[in-house]
Amino acid sequence: MNIRKQFESYLRKHNYTIFDLKAVLFDMDGILYDSMPAHAKSWQMTMEEFGYKSTEPIEFYFHEGRVGKSTINIITEREFKRSATREEKDRIYARKTELFQQINDNAIIKGSKEVLKFVKDSEMKTVLVTGSGQPSLLDRIDSHFPDTFSPETMVTAFDVVNGKPDPEPYLMGLEKGGKLTPNQALVIENAPLGIESAAAAGIFTIAVNTGLLSDELLMDAGASLLFHSMTELLDNLPEIIHLTDTIRI
Repeated sequence: MNIRKQFESYLRKHNYTIFDLKAVLFDMDGILYDSMPAHAKSWQMTMEEFGYKSTEPIEFYFHEGRVGKSTINIITEREFKRSATREEKDRIYARKTELFQQINDNAIIKGSKEVLKFVKDSEMKTVLVTGSGQPSLLDRIDSHFPDTFSPETMVTAFDVVNGKPDPEPYLMGLEKGGKLTPNQALVIENAPLGIESAAAAGIFTIAVNTGLLSDELLMDAGASLLFHSMTELLDNLPEIIHLTDTIRI
């Protein structure tokens, strides 16, 4: 994939003449933490406990990035032909959170710390944009990635009305990054809904496929570049940053 051509295509499509990078917006699950297997398992266990029979663990990779209570409602409508009640959403999500905390081992994606360091060393802000509402991860992110994110530079499930794939999370990420325009940021995502959200917000989006879904699915969601690991992204970051500094349309 020609990185230069992808950048030039983005600028033309969005009527920009240059990039003016100030920040990189990061998803959390599957980008910083290797937490998606635990999410999928805890979701599947929870839905089975509550009498849902139509789910499989891989489904939750497709829901990744969506606010949890929205996921519950979608599956309830499919299974029972009705919306989930507020009480059902609260009880199901509380149980899912409990199981996730028991299953998840807080493993960090290889290369993520180095990618974050490169971005910070390049004097750009790091902003977290996640659909997660898992306190076990959000409360520990500063200890795992010190001096990288703060409440002022984090967008979580608690901050948005409309979660991914709506553009609201990434539009809020631009705001928290310093009232940025879309050409002043890049997005690093691994999930189709997150990629859709970032693309709808008009931001150049880089997919890192760390999960079970196909490359084609991530590209079709709106990614402009795709890598297969954070270490592969790290290897390409010098060229990416150089091109965004020099390309003119």
